[in-house]
Amino acid sequence: VPYRSPVSMAMRQTPLTCSGHTRPVVDLAFSGITPYGYFLISACKDGKPMLRQGDTGDWIGTFLGHKGAVWGATLNKEATKAATAAADFTAKVWDAVTGDEVLTLAHKHIVKSVNFTQDSNCLLTGGNDKVLRIYDLSKPEAEPQEIAGHTSAIKKALWCNNDQQILSAAEDKTIRLWDKNTKEAVKTLSFDASVSSMEYIPDGEILVITYGRTIAFYKANSLDLIKTVDAPASIHSASLHPEKDFFVAGGDDFKLYKYDYTTREEMESYKGHFGPIHCVRFSPDGELYASGSEDGTLRLWQTAVGKTYGLWKCVLPGEFT
Repeated sequence: VPYRSPVSMAMRQTPLTCSGHTRPVVDLAFSGITPYGYFLISACKDGKPMLRQGDTGDWIGTFLGHKGAVWGATLNKEATKAATAAADFTAKVWDAVTGDEVLTLAHKHIVKSVNFTQDSNCLLTGGNDKVLRIYDLSKPEAEPQEIAGHTSAIKKALWCNNDQQILSAAEDKTIRLWDKNTKEAVKTLSFDASVSSMEYIPDGEILVITYGRTIAFYKANSLDLIKTVDAPASIHSASLHPEKDFFVAGGDDFKLYKYDYTTREEMESYKGHFGPIHCVRFSPDGELYASGSEDGTLRLWQTAVGKTYGLWKCVLPGEFT
């Protein structure tokens, strides 16, 4: 058992529970840090993506307009725009300040993934029709650029390398790195199981993926393997801390696992959800991580338990409030 200081032994992880959704929460994303703090968007099978204050989980608004389950949701860095991917064969772009729908982008099948370029001018989508699409949001009536190659539904598609390349994960058990300009695959990785999630860390160009019980880290620009870690249960999502000192993962056994990134040792595990965990992400300041579950809730967990931050107040062991 790794040594724990007496202080951390006495501290209990108390997650904040964000209710409001009525069906499983399947995706979540944070904005960057803005003058108004940072924000959190959640995608849910109830078809009603929600925007929250990131550090407290306080509900700000619900984006109304989809007619089916929402599978993917994202915010731009400034939290001025949101995008959602849904089972109603559309992706939608929203004004994240007013909540108004800005654009509906019609697709030929269920859309699973949406991702903005850093300048917020282009949107990348992917879904069940196996094609990646790039929409120029300043010319919404123009046909999108299309990139074909995957042989099954696309689960996640992300910009990388200063928006010059694209990473995509699909049910064909591959991850592919594409050149945006040539629309050719630069490299393909094949796995023995379908990749369940993918996170891209621009600082250091690291790709975090999960498949089966494995959490794997790759160099994003070459798809060279850095390291893998096997968890005790099937994992659906993982996220690397901004400082890259540890990572969190969640999946089938309702637990959140925290690992030391350098040593790969399990540091802690927490149970709070009442169903499998579908998505987990660190906040942009690294002070908390958010998880979304089959149980219909989001939970916010403190990175450093016992620290005064957001709605958490530091209480020293033996103190009464």
